[in-house]
Amino acid sequence: MPLADHLRELRNRLAKATLAIVVASVVAVAFSQELMEFLTSPVPECAVDGPKKGGVCATVVYTDLLSPFTTTVKVVLMAGIVVSCPIWLYQLWAFVAPGLHRNEKKYTYYFAAAAAPLFAAGVYFAYLIMPVSMKVLLSITPAPAENLLSVDKILDFTVRMVLIFGFSFELPLLLIMLNLTGIVTGRRMLGWWRGAVMGIFVFGAIATPSTDPLGMIALSGPIIFLYFVAVGFSLLNDRRRRRNDPDAELDDDEAADLDLTPAPVGGVEAVPAPRALPEQASGEPDTRRGHGYDDIT
Repeated sequence: MPLADHLRELRNRLAKATLAIVVASVVAVAFSQELMEFLTSPVPECAVDGPKKGGVCATVVYTDLLSPFTTTVKVVLMAGIVVSCPIWLYQLWAFVAPGLHRNEKKYTYYFAAAAAPLFAAGVYFAYLIMPVSMKVLLSITPAPAENLLSVDKILDFTVRMVLIFGFSFELPLLLIMLNLTGIVTGRRMLGWWRGAVMGIFVFGAIATPSTDPLGMIALSGPIIFLYFVAVGFSLLNDRRRRRNDPDAELDDDEAADLDLTPAPVGGVEAVPAPRALPEQASGEPDTRRGHGYDDIT
């Protein structure tokens, strides 16, 4: 297709995706109250008659006049993006798919089918750890003070935790993709396990907003497990690739092992040549008249 046709198709795909997000967001307005309660549920709110849960609590407030409106718009827009993701992901796929080969389309289906459950598992772990993280952060508050949490800050905290946990769970999928393309072997990834474990724990300590070790372990533990799952898959894939093509793992400047076994010419098994001379055929010289041979012959 010419460039103008590609741009026209991209415009149509973006228009359809945007329309789907807008429609889903409009529908989410009817459930805005339920969505706000769901997003603020990890916060240990203070009881009406005083603090609860050992004084570790907070009061959810709005900080200015426009906060209720802007926060509601953010929540329903985020809900619209999440709900309409099958539609805009399909529009993205429909724009990219014509330029892919058949095997590339097959791998894309596999990766898309695995990426969604991994991201959902990361989101689930985020919602499990968020109440604990908030309690730890609120427990640092001095005794005379009182916690007043803005809804905007809670929303930012929730989105950050969800994105960090969700995308972190995609790490094994990225490693498997690198292995399938031949960039990294399973043996090399296995040799990286000490640095990988250390790096994952450091990432978990930095990425989680709370300072408690539970949040770091909750993020790092599943990622380390998925890392070794990716290593095991890569080792099996390397073994299959080596069985089908022994030279598949060689570098471009590395020579393959040469097979020096003589092969028959033309693919036909070599047969012994017939002996042309009578004395070679019988093993004794022919002494008949006219059939003698001198030493040179």
